[in-house]
Amino acid sequence: MGIVTWTIRLVLFLLLVALAAKNIEPVTLRFYFDLALQAPLIVILLGAFAIGAAFGVLALLSTVLRQRREISILRKPQKMPVDVPPAVPPI
Repeated sequence: MGIVTWTIRLVLFLLLVALAAKNIEPVTLRFYFDLALQAPLIVILLGAFAIGAAFGVLALLSTVLRQRREISILRKPQKMPVDVPPAVPPI
């Protein structure tokens, strides 16, 4: 199984390197207030991917923290009274 995983990783890496080699032309990214950034296209693409991945992680962070808190509460031993008999409703 490890060989398959590393083969897939190698193929993806080679595809990204080929994409980078094909997209080295400089492009200008224009912002508001006449701000502009000139960089190779692959740098802009990888930067946009990284920013999107970071936003995805931040969006899931609150859910993951809430689930961890719930799991820690559920793992604590429950304190049950031992000497008290169960309550019997009156007839």
